[in-house]
Amino acid sequence: MHQVVYFSNVSENTKRFVEKLDVDAVRIPLNQKLEIPQVNKPFVLITPTYGTTDADSGIPKQVIKFLNLAHNRALLKGVIASGNTNFGSKYCYAGKLVADKCNVPLLYKFELIGTKYDVEMVTERMENLWTQF
Repeated sequence: MHQVVYFSNVSENTKRFVEKLDVDAVRIPLNQKLEIPQVNKPFVLITPTYGTTDADSGIPKQVIKFLNLAHNRALLKGVIASGNTNFGSKYCYAGKLVADKCNVPLLYKFELIGTKYDVEMVTERMENLWTQF
């Protein structure tokens, strides 16, 4: 079975989106002092983008820490990015960076908590992805 791994800050926008997907999901803890989960099956990462400066990648530190574990990174099969269009060119930028760096597809981008259409598209794209494995 496959799963989703996600990070959500205190707004819980990403968490609310993941709950609409009705999938097996693991949350990367917000508190950086908590242990980072280690996964044992292929997964899709759902990550928000934070920060709007040119020097900032927008990738949450907790996501970086999670992916710095080689075992976790090896099981990453795709990325879905959330963001806010107010960030302009940085909209969903973290997802693009993670996908490029880890050489996996950026499957979809959605804004804030997403729409019903976003849920349908993410479900479809994940189903298509899993048929490849």
